[in-house]
Amino acid sequence: MEALWLSKAEVERLLDPRVLLDALTQGFADLSAAKIACPTRAELTVPGAGFLLPMAAWQPGGPMAVKMVTVFERNGSKGLPSHLALICLFDAETGATIAVMDGEHITAMRTAGSAAVSARLLARQDARRLTILGAGVQGRAHLALVPLTREIDEILIGSLYYEDAERLAACDPRARPIRSFEEAVAGADIVCLASHAPAPVISADWLRPGTHVTSVGYAPPSGELDPAVVARHRLFVETRLAFEPPPAGCAELHGLDPASGTELGEVLLRRRPGRQDAEEITVYKAMGIAMEDMVAARLVYEAAQRAGLGRVLTL
Repeated sequence: MEALWLSKAEVERLLDPRVLLDALTQGFADLSAAKIACPTRAELTVPGAGFLLPMAAWQPGGPMAVKMVTVFERNGSKGLPSHLALICLFDAETGATIAVMDGEHITAMRTAGSAAVSARLLARQDARRLTILGAGVQGRAHLALVPLTREIDEILIGSLYYEDAERLAACDPRARPIRSFEEAVAGADIVCLASHAPAPVISADWLRPGTHVTSVGYAPPSGELDPAVVARHRLFVETRLAFEPPPAGCAELHGLDPASGTELGEVLLRRRPGRQDAEEITVYKAMGIAMEDMVAARLVYEAAQRAGLGRVLTL
């Protein structure tokens, strides 16, 4: 049995950001239309070290996808990223493995991509000022993707460590680092939380009317999103599984009524409204779902076949 192996460098080369946003948009619509199987994810914990999340999805007409992602916070001292991932694709007729690829880049891009899709759907059309709080892997991915959704002319970047914000801001001529999170949020049209912080990094009182807020951090038992932001404003999610307790859902949403959230796919399918006026504050909280990995991995696999990239392995 043969499978295509794709390295991180090849995945980075093959995954087109704009194509990814369009594919994710369709994926959210298909998910809400019950056209995608996406089982609840589980967690395997190594006490005192980290955890592994296995995540699977399948849509008729394509391969099954399974991602194994690990989060080990002390990896930095060993020269490794805290988040590592591997994605496998399986033929839906035979179950045979057809591809194995590095999942680190896909995880970063699909996570920021979901936030970007929410901005595409929910941010004001005249949004011009973007604030990103978090200057790590997710901050970098948000800087690459969210500005594709609007004509952004100013980007403010904040981080727990100012030097990290400086380094990320140097990657885009529109960006500059900031020290005051409150000032950066108060003047923003789109606020992206990408910090992985275990406690809220902004206050609901900082937001001005018309802001769109996104949060992708996952740090149970709490998280980066102020519960008051969720309580006061309209909430949007990938799927209502987000209201389940972690690891299936979001710590910040656990215990809330699932009916209080609107799926992005429901907006796309016109089943529920998106932004209703220019003054409304909209909030998107992501949990990270396997549909996003499946969509991205399939794009990479098909692009690799067209380009003749990758290495065939005999299993």
